[in-house]
Amino acid sequence: MTIPNSDFMIENGVCDFPTTPAEEKRIVSELITESEDNLKEGNLYFVISKRWYASWQKYVEQSTNECLSGESSRPGAIDNHDIIESESDANDPQLRRLLVEGVDYVLVPQEVWKRLVEWYSGGPPIERKLICQGFYSRSYSVEVYPLCLMLTDGRDESRTTIRLGKQTSIRELCEKVCTMTGVAQEKAHIWDYFHKRKNGLLDPSSNKSLEESSLQMDQDILLEVDGSSSSQYAISSAGNELALVPLEPSRSRVTIAGGPTLSNGHSTSSKFSLFPRITSEDDGCNSLSILGKGEKGGLAGLSNLGNTCFMNSALQCLAHTPPIVDYFLQDYSDDINRDNPLGMCGELAIAFGDLLKKLWSSRNAVAPRSFKTKLARFAPQFSGYNQHDSQELLAFLLDGLHEDLNKVKRKPYIELKDSDSRPDDEVAEELWNYHKARNDSVIVNVCQVFDFFQGQYKSTLVCPVCGKISITFDPFMYLSVPLPSTLTRSMTVTVFYCDGSRLPMPYTVTVPKHGSIRDLITALGTACCLADDESLLLAEVYDHKIFRYFENPLDSLSAIKDDEHIVAYRLNQMPKGSGNAKLEILHGGLERDVLESVRGRDVKLFGTPLVTYVNTDPLSGTDIDAVISGFLSPLHRVHASSKIHNGSDNGHLADATTDETSASLSSPDTEIDDASDGQLSFRIFLTDERGLNYKPLQSESSVSPGTITKVLVEWNEGEHETYDSSYLNDLPEVHKTSFSAKKTRQEAISLFSCLEAFLAEEPLGPDDMWFCPSCKEHRQANKKLDLWKLPDILVFHLKRFTYSRYLKNKIDTFVNFPIQDLDLSKYVKNKNGQSYLYELYAISNHYGGLGGGHYTAYAKLIDDNKWYHFDDSHVSSVNESEIKNSAAYVLFYRRVGSETETQTAEMSRSDMD
Repeated sequence: MTIPNSDFMIENGVCDFPTTPAEEKRIVSELITESEDNLKEGNLYFVISKRWYASWQKYVEQSTNECLSGESSRPGAIDNHDIIESESDANDPQLRRLLVEGVDYVLVPQEVWKRLVEWYSGGPPIERKLICQGFYSRSYSVEVYPLCLMLTDGRDESRTTIRLGKQTSIRELCEKVCTMTGVAQEKAHIWDYFHKRKNGLLDPSSNKSLEESSLQMDQDILLEVDGSSSSQYAISSAGNELALVPLEPSRSRVTIAGGPTLSNGHSTSSKFSLFPRITSEDDGCNSLSILGKGEKGGLAGLSNLGNTCFMNSALQCLAHTPPIVDYFLQDYSDDINRDNPLGMCGELAIAFGDLLKKLWSSRNAVAPRSFKTKLARFAPQFSGYNQHDSQELLAFLLDGLHEDLNKVKRKPYIELKDSDSRPDDEVAEELWNYHKARNDSVIVNVCQVFDFFQGQYKSTLVCPVCGKISITFDPFMYLSVPLPSTLTRSMTVTVFYCDGSRLPMPYTVTVPKHGSIRDLITALGTACCLADDESLLLAEVYDHKIFRYFENPLDSLSAIKDDEHIVAYRLNQMPKGSGNAKLEILHGGLERDVLESVRGRDVKLFGTPLVTYVNTDPLSGTDIDAVISGFLSPLHRVHASSKIHNGSDNGHLADATTDETSASLSSPDTEIDDASDGQLSFRIFLTDERGLNYKPLQSESSVSPGTITKVLVEWNEGEHETYDSSYLNDLPEVHKTSFSAKKTRQEAISLFSCLEAFLAEEPLGPDDMWFCPSCKEHRQANKKLDLWKLPDILVFHLKRFTYSRYLKNKIDTFVNFPIQDLDLSKYVKNKNGQSYLYELYAISNHYGGLGGGHYTAYAKLIDDNKWYHFDDSHVSSVNESEIKNSAAYVLFYRRVGSETETQTAEMSRSDMD
């Protein structure tokens, strides 16, 4: 698609905008609704930068008064350059990796894109297709990141990138490869060449999709041609067809060569040396680097298949959970329930069990390709190559594995009874038996596998009107606990002094997490000692221009993301009224020498714009020049000439010399000579709202300020010698998340305080009202949770991610959690004499922020009493003292002295006999 030039359209009157912003919004809304009513595979969508789209939304959502006053201006041409790779081909732009929908980009239907381009022009266009995914319930999604494969031609070792949708068939891939290389199909042999190993020959007649065939993002495929010399690739292959997950679990138990059956902590004991993981095994491949006699199991890593660290972290935690390992390393084929409508035909359990066998019997890292393929089939939300949440995957796996192994073929319908003031013990036991009647996943005919994970809590609802009390007892597999102290947010804002009294200064302040713009301005005012007759004007800077102002003190701070750049202009208080206008001062250089009108493409902007208020009376070029000189006075170098000549010298200093090694900034009192001979100190251009045209100003020029008046200061060699422009660059982000999780113990909270916050009484939200059976009305009842029954395996999910309408945020607060002797006795209401003492055995960690973070895992080999760090394919030992940090996200505990521990030991002894 060719996008017409924005300048041409506007200047020649081709662009036909709707009469009002409201009309523009109505047209787009109707097109979106029409598209949603006609969803079908193959529909085209276009990716648009969220920054541009947000500016468009702000424009079309303005009120009539704002429209008439011109307070919210129409956005410029569509600009997608902030979301595409800078080195990608202009005719085939590639999206940057790790972008998040709704944060970095939005998707619009084809008809909406056509209309926006008709109105605004710009681009480049980024076209994507709608696909249908899912096994039981089909759902539509836009494939934002198509599959990228690296083709190696065995004849000359050349490499070519191929991009195809993941639902493209193997047959279509083979046809494309042959067309690209000019090879006849009957002579071509195309291999799945994952990790530079022949994992399977692709069948050129197969209609299986690339995703079903376990081909991964950025992996290699190999072309061999009959009759060509390609001996360097003639290595042994895993077989002559693509490896698949078996449809039946292995009935043999995994054993160490010459040793006993593997289980968590029951491997043979001898010194084990951890080596870098150079190679990896495919989980769907029959070949395997079997452990030698005396080598420990459970220390194999998992290869990252492209943002699958979240999956690897959750899998390693489950792979080191004793009852899970003991069960899946044995013959569980008779427990598979292929007919459960809530299950995955047993395929998920088989794939998981096969992966666990590989993990506990391999010395190399395992590539979980086949497991990921099954996961994507049954849970399309985890397909593709975006980062996901390890806890969400864990929740799906626990539920999915349970249903695949549920021996109840037909779940009976049981009508639940009200508690009716009956004893809690009676009601709890009744509901627990109802639950077990519908859920029966058996391990080795002795216990229920997911009984180990399932606890029970008591939920009490009280009607605020009639006082009706409703008590229920519900099962849980994990506890999602809030972090109670995370009520504030750290924000860094750079303050610019409009009177030129001092240098720009960044201030980091603490504000309420769900606070308003007023809270931020108040905190900044205190930090920078704002006087009573001064005010702060907040704005976001993007691409060296003002992207938006924050002038409504009631607007939520959640609209400001951590990676944005916010500035505050310190202004003298101006009388309120219509007599004030903003003057924006941009900085830039010209790409070529231009004497008359300058076009936008001739200007290269840099630095941070300067903003101040001016009267609405006409301004001369000399007036604007004086404002600029005042702003820049703190940046004046001591040893530079204090006057810049314009005119014939075009802003260059003819004889000024600067000693860069000794140059320093002047004090605020440094005087700058007034312009002489009617000339300005700077070369200044008046620009339009969209920055498309620039008109040079002279000293006698007259400018009538509008709501916002924009001017450009041209910086040439002379300006850079006179002023230190480095202070205009490198604005800090609002909040920079460190990739390493430091132990911020001064902000530490305990796991107990998180649990107490989870159990605290609170009113239901307006969107979660309870229907009171007494009032016969929906009421905002008070809800109180209590722990009633705790499982042998207790999982805590620390709710580090917060979500709002505008913002997804990560909480890095350090949570102090016990490693041994976690005693929960006082929190359990059912006093049945059972032990509620737990010890930690695994942690899923999350480092960094949203979108660009990384997951790892800590896990303990229990009988060895040693901890290990699992970072994708890399595994290393770690001291117990190092596992507590602010990256901890999901904590796995096991009951001390539990039935789990006893059974594991008994199974180990029976294996030894």
